[in-house]
Amino acid sequence: MKLRLILACAAVIAVSACSGTPDDQFDDSRLSDVEKGYERAKSSLANGNINNALQILESINMRYPFGPLTHQIQLDLIYAYYKVGNLDKALATIDRFVRLNPNHQDYDYALYMRGLTNQRTAENTIQEFFGVDRADRDPTKTREAFDDFAELVRRFPDSKYAADARQRMVAIKSTLAQYELAVAQYYVKREAYLSAANRGKYVLENFPDTAEAETALIIMANSYEQLNLDQLQQDTVATLQKNFPNSRYFRRGLEQD
Repeated sequence: MKLRLILACAAVIAVSACSGTPDDQFDDSRLSDVEKGYERAKSSLANGNINNALQILESINMRYPFGPLTHQIQLDLIYAYYKVGNLDKALATIDRFVRLNPNHQDYDYALYMRGLTNQRTAENTIQEFFGVDRADRDPTKTREAFDDFAELVRRFPDSKYAADARQRMVAIKSTLAQYELAVAQYYVKREAYLSAANRGKYVLENFPDTAEAETALIIMANSYEQLNLDQLQQDTVATLQKNFPNSRYFRRGLEQD
């Protein structure tokens, strides 16, 4: 009888001990070193202390390259590198992530961040700060950003990043069209009219829905006129009249009077 009483008391004590810690309390003694470190990194990210978060994430990623938090740590590293402007490391981390995790649930986020990073790489902050026209800069990274956003929209049309990607694609098309027009103007100044017309044609074929299409048509019309290609010049003017009836091209005669 005494033995059964002792066992019953022991069972009550055991149950009390198990239920003594509320479920919603955070007991970091139960966490591994990786989890503790990652919690600190998340806290730093949330507070805007990106550099501190980056140091922690890099340390964890180096010491524990494999584990249940590996993918999330790499995704957070991508964001942190982007925020501090270390774009080369951001791109390298993104490329490694998408190569090794083609079916990951956050693949769309990686594509989105690659687009943002390539777009930011294409920008020249100092030049833009001083208002210098950068339409003639190398568009390689801009094109890569467009391709990244296009892939995101094509593969993940319902992604929460797709809407912003579409808007950025519109802006990027305008930037790429400006580059082609800057090259076309370069040819015009050197009286290489056929090359100028071809650049204008390229804009029409690839970026017809941009505001730059009007300028492309004007360059083509003027270039064909200089080359005495009357039919091409007339066809181009007709297209210009149909799509841009109030174009400055039709005002030039009035301005000369």
